[in-house]
Amino acid sequence: MKKLSTFRWAVAAALVAIGSASMAHAADPPATERWWSHVKVLADDGMEGRLAGTPGYDRAAAYVADRFAAHGLKPAGTQGYLQSVAFAVQRVFPDRSSVTLTTAGVSTPLVLGDDLVLTARIAQPANLPDAPLVFIGYGLHMPEVGHDDFAGVDLRGKVAVVLSGGPSNVSASLRAHAARERWEPLEKAGAVGLISIQNPKQVEIPWARSKLRATEPAMRLADPALNPVKGEFFTAAMNPAQAGKLFAASGRTLEDLLVLADAGKALPGFALNQSVKATVARETTSAVSPNVVALLPGSDPVLSNEYVVLTAHLDGLGVGAAIDGDAINNGAMDNASGVASLIEQAAALKTGTPPKRSILFVAVTAEEQGLLGSQYFAERPTVTKSAIVANVNMDMFMPSRPATNIIVMGEEESTLGPVARRAAASQGFTVMPDPAPNQLSFVRSDQYSFIRTGVPALAGRLAHPVGSPEAAADRQWRAERYHGPKDDLSQPFDLPTAVRFNAYMATLISEIANTPERPQWLPNSFFRRFSTGK
Repeated sequence: MKKLSTFRWAVAAALVAIGSASMAHAADPPATERWWSHVKVLADDGMEGRLAGTPGYDRAAAYVADRFAAHGLKPAGTQGYLQSVAFAVQRVFPDRSSVTLTTAGVSTPLVLGDDLVLTARIAQPANLPDAPLVFIGYGLHMPEVGHDDFAGVDLRGKVAVVLSGGPSNVSASLRAHAARERWEPLEKAGAVGLISIQNPKQVEIPWARSKLRATEPAMRLADPALNPVKGEFFTAAMNPAQAGKLFAASGRTLEDLLVLADAGKALPGFALNQSVKATVARETTSAVSPNVVALLPGSDPVLSNEYVVLTAHLDGLGVGAAIDGDAINNGAMDNASGVASLIEQAAALKTGTPPKRSILFVAVTAEEQGLLGSQYFAERPTVTKSAIVANVNMDMFMPSRPATNIIVMGEEESTLGPVARRAAASQGFTVMPDPAPNQLSFVRSDQYSFIRTGVPALAGRLAHPVGSPEAAADRQWRAERYHGPKDDLSQPFDLPTAVRFNAYMATLISEIANTPERPQWLPNSFFRRFSTGK
């Protein structure tokens, strides 16, 4: 494990202790230094990876609340700047659990860790009786666009097996949405479990690293009404290199299915002619972790009653399995960078005449646990829910090197898209399409929580042309540093590019907040239904 950076942590603690009043008299440092100072505090070893529900996270929350106060933002939580969120925390013990495949009466144990991992985010049953396995393609329920992997499949009492991705004739945003929302159709069909397989061409984190997290606890919201699965449900992820075992008795091969998937084709559904049974050793505890919420009141007597919500997730992965002797997942890029930018938006938008609409700054908890803090805020905001008109999210925007391109997730879905393009152009950026839509980025960060409640939303990150050395370096970053201890302060950061991105965000947010018309979903957007009921 890393040694705690005593000096840096002492400086961070001192900043919080000094308080807002004395900080206001300090000379304003350059924008690059301001942004980087926040990253250094939040990604310091003393924050212990900012896992939701831990003292390290609470220290980070205190720092962010202090910075909001220093910029003159008003408390907008339920307890000052804080909105507490209650969680159920499940831990699975692989050394006391077992999973067995049965084919024609012959049982073969699977090796937990090497073959598959049991996931802890959904409440696991203590025992899964022998349940037939059924492959249901991508596991996407999208009858509105003519694709439904559940159609004609009997899943009662069975475990569904799915491959990541989706057909290329359906938009990336809709594929991403359907992948995240598959729990309801699974439960409705009577399934008792889900085993997921990542397409090898879509893998971001090598299995050797990702399996190390199998013993770490995972959270769900304590309120059952906010959970996607209402009861216990067996869930596991299969090692792509070993996933052929699931197809051994089916007369089909995973390799043939991957050829179809890589071509963007629909996949067949069929029985795998095997069953699975499992014993899961698990325990459930409770935790509380806050969102940090602050308000910049709008300047217009009418539009100030509407809110643009800015979000960035404050939590990280905490202290986990050691890699090369280091166990602290500092989360510098993911997402100290985004929270630092959230703080910098407070500085930028407070300068001069405030925007016409009110701005809510929300550093959310438990994003790494499934967007839980943002879900809680979107469902139970500290302002009138119907008065929230837009969300802009900042998550791991990748200022590792100079960039001239930005990916804006959701820009094709609402009237926010042209605003984002104008803001990008004002800072010399070009908006480019997502080169890896099957990584489902659209639903993997906090903007999705607001989209799900009918609020038009955007998220952006810096990007590089496909095939460029910079794009290759970003892929290497995900394989080596993403969700691991090497996402720390020693990696490259390009501070001028980060400041340009912050200027783009300030331009974007200002136009959203000042435009008289409320943002709207486009008529052909699938997500329009969440606000109109259509």
